[in-house]
Amino acid sequence: MSLTYEICVDGTEAALAAERAGAHRVELCAALFEGGITPTIGTVAATLEAVSRVRVHVIIRPRGGDFIFDPHEVAAMERDIREVRAAGAHGVVIGALTPEGTVDRPVCERLIAAAGDLAVTFHRAFDMTADPYQALETLVDLGVHRVLTSGQEVSVLEGAPLIAELVRLAGDRIVVMPGGGVTERNIGRILAETGVSEIHFAALTDEPSPAVHRNLRPFMGGELRRPEYLRQVTSAGLISEVMQAGGSSR
Repeated sequence: MSLTYEICVDGTEAALAAERAGAHRVELCAALFEGGITPTIGTVAATLEAVSRVRVHVIIRPRGGDFIFDPHEVAAMERDIREVRAAGAHGVVIGALTPEGTVDRPVCERLIAAAGDLAVTFHRAFDMTADPYQALETLVDLGVHRVLTSGQEVSVLEGAPLIAELVRLAGDRIVVMPGGGVTERNIGRILAETGVSEIHFAALTDEPSPAVHRNLRPFMGGELRRPEYLRQVTSAGLISEVMQAGGSSR
């Protein structure tokens, strides 16, 4: 089976690590601790200039939290899509829901229109929908190319039964791409249980900050925070391990 590997990354060096490891595509984000939000246009442009083989899809999400967006946020997302499209991105990753947990069709139509000929992925807002089967049909009708999902569970392994059913229902109309908790230890089982052709994962490892001078008293975020002098970086080696465990690629 041929597999397409997509890596969730938060910067240019991370995208280069994914490329070195042989990944096919990256989802470029900022603030992975928030689940990923729109990166700066400078980061998008720098990444597109740096990579040569890997395709770059950019998440369009103005903030963390829920996926119910006000008119100002929708306008901002439309503008972000136009800017990343002009910068040369290969695709965008979007998602919007109603308070009732359905796909917000009018908002998605606006975002898809702004994307033009770019590939469109619907992100894990899908996992917060009230009826995943109805949501899948809505996305097919909208012309979305793929949907990223953990099967509405905490990880892909637990959500594998739903993912397998979605793959069956989707046929060749839309790609169902699992993501969430994929590792070199479980990817073989995930692939066997779901029958997917694409898979999404992050490959993060801790790395000390290069800061020599360190002030340990203040911090730059809320109470739930990562250490100031510890970074999470994308590991090309870890990507390779997962890909080797998953088998052949295309």
